Amino acid sequence: MRIGVYPGTFDPVTNGHMDIIKRAIKIVDQLVVGVAVNVDKEPLFSASERVKMIQNELNESPKGFSSRVKVLQFSNLLTDFVSDQGAKIIIRGLRAVSDFEYEFQMAAMNGRLNKDLETLFLTASENHQFIASRFVKEIGSLGGDVSCFVSPRVDVLLRRKFN
Repeated sequence: MRIGVYPGTFDPVTNGHMDIIKRAIKIVDQLVVGVAVNVDKEPLFSASERVKMIQNELNESPKGFSSRVKVLQFSNLLTDFVSDQGAKIIIRGLRAVSDFEYEFQMAAMNGRLNKDLETLFLTASENHQFIASRFVKEIGSLGGDVSCFVSPRVDVLLRRKFN
């Protein structure tokens, strides 16, 4: 069984993240979405809120899709988390060329830490290339409309946070 891990902060989960999840599940038999607990990033949503947010998005996906995706939070080293899941593949999304340098370095470091792991890069779909959670939060915090970047469910959660 090919198990892949798609790690990230997902604060909040965007349409771009969901696009990567839906495309990654075509490549692996099971996908683990790893919600990183990263206090340095000062997330808007707690890790448990982010896990629930992604699970709710998956529940709205086509039948059978969510049964092949697990959503778990982690706070340990990514390579250890991936190994704990029995996975050999790390899925990373790339929005622009500028993402590649950082992601390439991370892939090299992860490969040094565990030579059995492979990092698979999926480029963002054309209509999601510019979406970044940090921009969504900034726009939302200033009262802007983020409904084209996130699902209606996530939009409601963001509005609640900012009100």
